[in-house]
Amino acid sequence: MLSRLRPIWPLIAIFVSAAMLGAAHAFQRFGGLQPCPLCLDQRNWHWGVLGFAALSYAVMRWKPAYARWAAIGLGLILLGSAAQAAFHVAVEQGWVIYRCEANIDLDNLAFDVNAPVEVPQCDKVLWSLFGVSMAGYNAIISLILALASFAVALAPERRA
Repeated sequence: MLSRLRPIWPLIAIFVSAAMLGAAHAFQRFGGLQPCPLCLDQRNWHWGVLGFAALSYAVMRWKPAYARWAAIGLGLILLGSAAQAAFHVAVEQGWVIYRCEANIDLDNLAFDVNAPVEVPQCDKVLWSLFGVSMAGYNAIISLILALASFAVALAPERRA
């Protein structure tokens, strides 16, 4: 069954990462939860998944043999996403001490430059469900998707 997913695996990765990015942006836009620098770093991994998966899918239209390599590449990117999110969870729980800093370009601000700029703290959990923060859910989902990606890549070919 896993080998059947191989040709469409980049599309599945695009769907899941786009959904995770959409949820993060919805929490920011509609929930008023401003992301800390570690949250923004986690988003970058999913943008990487979107780009790599789209490129992989396009290449696989001409070279279907690259499907395994695409799944391995997606698995590695998703593993990076899981590691970044797990690090954020460690910071939130106080297991790791991290200095949360934001690089702000004061030339491109669209609001009052003299107003104080507040950077959300990386060690504060702003939202959780069942005791798991957004970073925790990102770590769990990214790890599951990474493992699934490796399973899809390593699954034997289907015999006709």
